[in-house]
Amino acid sequence: VQLVDSGGGLVQAGGSLRLSCVASGSIESISGVEWYRQAPGSQRDLVARITSGGTANYVDSEKGRFTISRDNAKNTVYLQMSSLRPEDTATYYCYAQVYPRQGTHFEPYWGQGTRVTVSS
Repeated sequence: VQLVDSGGGLVQAGGSLRLSCVASGSIESISGVEWYRQAPGSQRDLVARITSGGTANYVDSEKGRFTISRDNAKNTVYLQMSSLRPEDTATYYCYAQVYPRQGTHFEPYWGQGTRVTVSS
């Protein structure tokens, strides 16, 4: 099982990006998925989460700017980010609890991270 983050890049303040997190491998099911971000020299902070049923939650600072969604048929979770600010600059990571097809319990997986840089 592998999680692959993508979609980061360089964008001007006020712009938008859509991040993707794709789970691949022998997967039975995926529970809630979370997006985190980590700026240089800072801890990794939760940004948004989505349950297996599609219920989304956000940290207060991102409400209205970020939208998390998932396509269960594609084992993919998206993070649509708009009105980006320089302080959104960070590496973004997805995290998921995945039940492997031959497994006996959910296991935690992290994506490798995708870098977002917002210029002023």
